[in-house]
Amino acid sequence: MKKYGIRITLPPGDVMSAHHLLGPNFEAFRWYESRLERDEAYRSMQNHPDYYRVGDSPTQLLAKIDPDPS
Repeated sequence: MKKYGIRITLPPGDVMSAHHLLGPNFEAFRWYESRLERDEAYRSMQNHPDYYRVGDSPTQLLAKIDPDPS
């Protein structure tokens, strides 16, 4: 089971959270085998995507998820 993750959400009031787009409760997860893999992906996800138009920027909120210590 993959233990390290990244939670992706949208900031309040984001245009993409409209009901006909992603919706107000949008969230997505990406899971990784190790902390190193997760941290590399996290850094990469913070970079401006190549396919965005000049002047556009992603508004996603990223949060690291660590294994449950119990």
